[in-house]
Amino acid sequence: MTHTVSTDLAEGHGPDVDQLELTSANSAARQIGEMCLADGPVGRVGLEVEAHCVDLKNPARRPDWAELTAAIAGVGPLPGGSRITVEPGGAVELSGQPADGALPAIKAMAADRAVLRAAFAEAGLGLVLLGADPLRPAKRVHPGDRYFAMEKFFAASQTGAAGAAMMTSTASVQVNLEAGPREGWAARVGLAHALGPTMVSLAAHSPLLSGRFTGWRSSRQWVWSQLDAARCGPILGVGDDPAGDWARYAMKAPVMLVHPTPEVDAVAVTDWVPFADWADGRVLLGGRRPTPADLEYHLTTLFPPVRPRRFLEIRYLDSVPDALWPAVVFTLTTLLDDPAAADIAAEATEPVATAWDRAAQTGLGDRLLHKAATRCVQAAADRAPAELTESMQLLVRSVEQGRSPADDFSDQVVANGIAAAVTDLARGDL
Repeated sequence: MTHTVSTDLAEGHGPDVDQLELTSANSAARQIGEMCLADGPVGRVGLEVEAHCVDLKNPARRPDWAELTAAIAGVGPLPGGSRITVEPGGAVELSGQPADGALPAIKAMAADRAVLRAAFAEAGLGLVLLGADPLRPAKRVHPGDRYFAMEKFFAASQTGAAGAAMMTSTASVQVNLEAGPREGWAARVGLAHALGPTMVSLAAHSPLLSGRFTGWRSSRQWVWSQLDAARCGPILGVGDDPAGDWARYAMKAPVMLVHPTPEVDAVAVTDWVPFADWADGRVLLGGRRPTPADLEYHLTTLFPPVRPRRFLEIRYLDSVPDALWPAVVFTLTTLLDDPAAADIAAEATEPVATAWDRAAQTGLGDRLLHKAATRCVQAAADRAPAELTESMQLLVRSVEQGRSPADDFSDQVVANGIAAAVTDLARGDL
């Protein structure tokens, strides 16, 4: 997005400060509070779009690491400047450059998506915008130490299946927005959370997982709900002090990974050790207390639906088709960055502000969520630029009919089978 997380946490910051051990949980919490949000105007927008990679001739086969890296090597310069990365299960992510407003961010991402899709098609591969892999079982292909260690952590915490599915079978559209002026942080962070269930319901696009219907419109959100709420649930106590809420959340969350040596990226912590216990010295990991670098790394292993990273990293949207994601992105951005639209959204979402599971399971089939989504999408449509007319009309029509993208994909699966529906989506035929 627009900021990097600073490690300038003390007077006289020098090159070795990240190796100095923290003295207490209180000092660690204070440092989190100081660096979690940046005071400034709204307006800048960053986007990240994940897509499952499939073999166009055999969508049940998961391309391996060598195929993925070869395909990426064949991608030419991206006009919007996005960075290409690969998720643990082989999903390919584009991380766009921050732009001044939703429309420039959307245009840049769409241009980069077009170049990436064409390059992968040349290699016989497709990029599928779905919230969850509907066909293949969970499997890690990324060889990195971090993901191997995460597998060990999830297995030790009795969430191995959900952890594997989260890492290798889910994909999202992520929207990064500025934190805004300090005096408005509480309301802005609160609204970003309150919008979650409504946005989940209208963007739900993952009715299947590993070859079967799950009974949820957003199986992606269902998978995340099976993981430890101390790491993946909404930030507890959202209220007048979002920085303090995030600090308390981070201190209570168990340590997932540590850096034992510069040569090894990550090793799993298989006992339940809240970061506060490590910082206070009640438990020593690697024979020591944590450093500021350990604290910063710990924050990267926390996955709430809204994560403060000086900006707001909004993580609760399923990956949705190219025809639809621009409207979804514009809707969310407008409801948070336009003051009048934000007032409408705050009122509309109040009755469903905590209905995360209901939104993921029933989508727009729930009466209250449908009502909230209708008001929110109309507020965004009233402010949409001409360039987004087609995408916004598609979203408005879908919401008016009470249909999530999951419903359309389910119809295609029933009519043609999972493999054919995946291939059609990868080719852009859906």
